[in-house]
Amino acid sequence: MRPRIKRSSTRDGHDRPEQKTGGYRTSENNRPRRAYDDRGRYEHKEGRPSGGGKPGYGRKPASGGHDRQAGRGGNRPGYEGRNVRKGFQYRIRTEHPRPAAPSMPVVQKEDDGMVRLNKFIANSGICSRREADEYIAAGLVSVNGQIITEMGVKVNPAEDDVRFNGERLRGEKKVYVLLNKPKDFVTTTSDPHAEKNVMQLISRDLCPERIFPVGRLDKSTTGVLLLTNDGELAEKLTHPSFQKKKIYQVTLDKNVKPEDMDRLVQGVALEDGQAYADEVAYNGDDRSVVGIEIHSGKNRIVRRMFEALGYKVRKLDRVYFAGLTKKNLRRGQWRFLSDEEVTMLKLNFYE
Repeated sequence: MRPRIKRSSTRDGHDRPEQKTGGYRTSENNRPRRAYDDRGRYEHKEGRPSGGGKPGYGRKPASGGHDRQAGRGGNRPGYEGRNVRKGFQYRIRTEHPRPAAPSMPVVQKEDDGMVRLNKFIANSGICSRREADEYIAAGLVSVNGQIITEMGVKVNPAEDDVRFNGERLRGEKKVYVLLNKPKDFVTTTSDPHAEKNVMQLISRDLCPERIFPVGRLDKSTTGVLLLTNDGELAEKLTHPSFQKKKIYQVTLDKNVKPEDMDRLVQGVALEDGQAYADEVAYNGDDRSVVGIEIHSGKNRIVRRMFEALGYKVRKLDRVYFAGLTKKNLRRGQWRFLSDEEVTMLKLNFYE
């Protein structure tokens, strides 16, 4: 059963401000703006009660009833300040809010038919634009017979002869494949030392385009994996500044203690810095199965966080990535994304 993880109170991770009830509001210089009269109506500066003096109008001061400031639990016995629903106990990170994704400025450029060399390579399905820069710097790319090692060079896709390792590159139709990755498959386009590769699961007859995985999943990690030949989109989904949401179901060697659930959202010290979970939840009554939501793209981040707390990860399954789930996909199956899903990804609709 995959965990159902509740979203944060607000988009940036902060708690909702307490609701004001009763009394009167004060301005910056502590002078009362308005107060209740003896009938429970607001008195304005002009002395005219709200509602035009009609009986029954105006708001009464809050007294008794449900205590909003106490949250959903109010003062009910046994409420301990945690959201509890159908066996799920949530821990939501608020002390370390996730920075908002930077807004991308819209720059109007004249379309002269020229594109940057790294973008052309990425659009051909070889790799992402960031990796294309590395290939250019290594001298593996030539334009019209001349090796190019400088960044920022532009080419004409219709006229220039661009080659990578001696093979001419041509623009391909963009395709987007969603795979439910099984265990023991390596997430790479080619690995001579790996017996099983995720590319072996994709039918070349149905998908002849050269595609590559977006991001990486460990050999023993299963779940949602996107493959495409759209290098620009791949960079957007994997670059740390965009911080795409990922949800994992983690099966551990023993029950997770409540205090360790708190430590996951408060921060776990790793060799490369602090690592935080945005939300964690038990999966029903089984305390050894935990759902965890993260935005970090660090290598093996989930496994390392639990190992730092003294747990061994037995199974790790990614159930959500950038708005995509493995619904209706058995392990090892794949499908093309719908036009609507592709549009949502390109518009950065999902976290």
